[in-house]
Amino acid sequence: MAIVKVFLAVVAFLPVVLADTPANCTYDDIVGRWVFKVSAGGGDNTLNCSDPGPVDHTVIVDLKFPDVAVDATYGHTGFWTLIYNQGFEVVLNKKKYFAFSKYVKEGKKYKSICDETLPGWSHNVVGTDWACYVGTKNQTKNRPPPEKPVDASKQLYKIDRDLINKINAAQSSWKAGVYPEYEKMTVEEMVRRRGGRASIMASKPSPAPVTEAVRNLAKTLPLSFDWRNVNGQNFVSPVRNQGGCGSCYAFGSMAMYEARLRIATNNTKQLVMSPQDVVSCSEYSQGCEGGFPYLIAGKYAEDFGLVEESCTPYVGEDTPCKKNTCKRYYATDYKYVGGFYGGCNEELMRIQLVKDGPIAVSFEVYPDFQAYKGGIYHHVGLTDRPGYRFNPFEITNHVVLVVGYGADPKTGEKFWVVKNSWGKYWGEQGYFRIRRGTDECAIESIAVETFPIYP
Repeated sequence: MAIVKVFLAVVAFLPVVLADTPANCTYDDIVGRWVFKVSAGGGDNTLNCSDPGPVDHTVIVDLKFPDVAVDATYGHTGFWTLIYNQGFEVVLNKKKYFAFSKYVKEGKKYKSICDETLPGWSHNVVGTDWACYVGTKNQTKNRPPPEKPVDASKQLYKIDRDLINKINAAQSSWKAGVYPEYEKMTVEEMVRRRGGRASIMASKPSPAPVTEAVRNLAKTLPLSFDWRNVNGQNFVSPVRNQGGCGSCYAFGSMAMYEARLRIATNNTKQLVMSPQDVVSCSEYSQGCEGGFPYLIAGKYAEDFGLVEESCTPYVGEDTPCKKNTCKRYYATDYKYVGGFYGGCNEELMRIQLVKDGPIAVSFEVYPDFQAYKGGIYHHVGLTDRPGYRFNPFEITNHVVLVVGYGADPKTGEKFWVVKNSWGKYWGEQGYFRIRRGTDECAIESIAVETFPIYP
């Protein structure tokens, strides 16, 4: 995995990260004054920051809640966002700074060091003049380290048919069923399939408050909308299957780029992009162990570009990155819906969906979701079944693509229409509907959008 290689090269005493990313840093940990020690510039996107080199200059930055960055020396203002609980990005004085938060292993547990970063990357906003940097924060207190999950099981996955029967008996909004192919996969492959342990987060923000202006604008939207049928045209690329690799973040990101490129060109460019290039080559994610769409649909697509599927076909494994001369396609203006991490809500999602195109979202996947066959999904909390013991690491964070919304004509229950990456024979021809307006499984808490540009 690319990021594992970076971690090993950067900090020799850090362990090999084969499961959950240990860093767990919140707004409270990150907000404050930071000193960025930056190396000499002049590099390009092949720059290796495993050894940042001598400090060329320092940048002192005040990060204010929720998204304002201030140059403490000259008073210039810019933007910053937390990237889940893994790190943060700052855009200031026409420069971008991104790094993961630091951590160390103490015995069998990991400790987050939220007042320091691992060596990160800096470049100007047009993606040239690259440098390395390390960030240090003054006077911060770290939260207790998260528990490390148990080792991944290599045993074959067993379908819980009793749970499926209880789901169907407990509610009528959606139907659960058996997928025999699951029992050909290991437990770990099933965990990867629904997001991967590197996508597990200890906490997520709640949807942001809705302003009066946003509420009024949302009222002007159609009652239902679907990018698969806009005036008879389908702007969404075909459903694909990620298999047992935790690459949903790459599939969701590629699906968003593909759809938005189709929209921008009125369907004259219908490309299929390569998730494998991301899995094998991105140092902003962790291969088959998971990742986050903000760093792929946005940062990786802007800094390094994406290639077509024919250039790097999908194999669903952590393969070495191979250099190629394929044409690369880029994206720009990436951001969280709402402008920053935690600024999203249902109304803003609908506004941006209709205005700009499908949106990549993360949501919490409970074991019952794997059995979804059709209907409007909501989590059924059947915790009283015999022998059940709640395990928080059952809940992973899966990246999918919201392509539309609507409401059931009989019950009035509102839903999102979502494209999954588990093949066209799963769910409703590869799609699912999930309850809308209640932040079901945190689907309305974090959403990412970006805009494609040409090669």
